[in-house]
Amino acid sequence: PATARKLLVIPMEGSHWLSMKEVLAELSKRGHKIVVITPDAKLLIDSSEIYEMKTYPVPVTKKSMKDFL
Repeated sequence: PATARKLLVIPMEGSHWLSMKEVLAELSKRGHKIVVITPDAKLLIDSSEIYEMKTYPVPVTKKSMKDFL
Protein backbone atom coordinates (compact mmCIF):
# COMPACT_ATOMS: atom_id res chain seq x y z
CA PRO A 1 0.00 0.00 0.00
CA ALA A 2 1.07 3.57 -0.72
CA THR A 3 -0.03 6.36 1.56
CA ALA A 4 1.66 9.41 0.02
CA ARG A 5 -0.48 9.13 -3.14
CA LYS A 6 2.32 10.73 -5.19
CA LEU A 7 4.27 8.88 -7.85
CA LEU A 8 7.29 10.00 -9.87
CA VAL A 9 7.80 7.99 -13.09
CA ILE A 10 10.91 8.06 -15.28
CA PRO A 11 9.96 5.68 -18.10
CA MET A 12 11.97 4.01 -20.84
CA GLU A 13 10.85 4.11 -24.48
CA GLY A 14 9.32 1.00 -26.00
CA SER A 15 7.20 -1.82 -24.69
CA HIS A 16 8.07 -0.95 -21.06
CA TRP A 17 6.16 2.31 -21.46
CA LEU A 18 3.19 0.70 -23.20
CA SER A 19 2.76 -1.70 -20.29
CA MET A 20 3.33 1.00 -17.70
CA LYS A 21 0.54 3.21 -19.10
CA GLU A 22 -2.05 0.67 -17.97
CA VAL A 23 -0.61 0.63 -14.46
CA LEU A 24 -0.61 4.44 -14.31
CA ALA A 25 -4.25 4.54 -15.42
CA GLU A 26 -5.24 2.26 -12.54
CA LEU A 27 -3.19 4.22 -10.01
CA SER A 28 -4.79 7.44 -11.24
CA LYS A 29 -8.26 5.93 -10.72
CA ARG A 30 -7.25 5.17 -7.15
CA GLY A 31 -6.41 8.83 -6.50
CA HIS A 32 -2.64 8.93 -6.96
CA LYS A 33 -1.02 12.08 -8.38
CA ILE A 34 1.46 11.04 -11.08
CA VAL A 35 4.31 13.02 -12.62
CA VAL A 36 6.10 11.55 -15.65
CA ILE A 37 9.55 12.91 -16.48
CA THR A 38 10.72 12.31 -20.05
CA PRO A 39 13.27 13.69 -22.55
CA ASP A 40 12.17 16.16 -25.24
CA ALA A 41 13.02 13.61 -27.94
CA LYS A 42 10.49 10.93 -27.11
CA LEU A 43 8.83 8.54 -29.54
CA LEU A 44 6.10 6.61 -27.72
CA ILE A 45 5.72 8.49 -24.45
CA ASP A 46 2.76 10.80 -24.84
CA SER A 47 0.87 13.21 -22.64
CA SER A 48 -2.32 12.24 -20.88
CA GLU A 49 -4.96 13.61 -18.57
CA ILE A 50 -4.10 10.98 -15.96
CA TYR A 51 -0.61 12.35 -15.26
CA GLU A 52 1.45 15.52 -15.46
CA MET A 53 4.32 15.35 -17.94
CA LYS A 54 7.57 17.25 -17.50
CA THR A 55 10.28 17.18 -20.15
CA TYR A 56 13.99 17.91 -20.09
CA PRO A 57 16.27 18.85 -23.01
CA VAL A 58 18.57 16.26 -24.57
CA PRO A 59 21.22 16.63 -27.29
CA VAL A 60 19.36 14.20 -29.59
CA THR A 61 16.48 15.03 -31.94
CA LYS A 62 13.37 12.96 -32.42
CA LYS A 63 14.33 12.41 -36.07
CA SER A 64 17.79 11.11 -35.21
CA MET A 65 16.23 8.69 -32.71
CA LYS A 66 13.83 7.39 -35.37
CA ASP A 67 16.69 7.02 -37.85
CA PHE A 68 18.77 5.14 -35.27
CA LEU A 69 15.97 2.72 -34.47
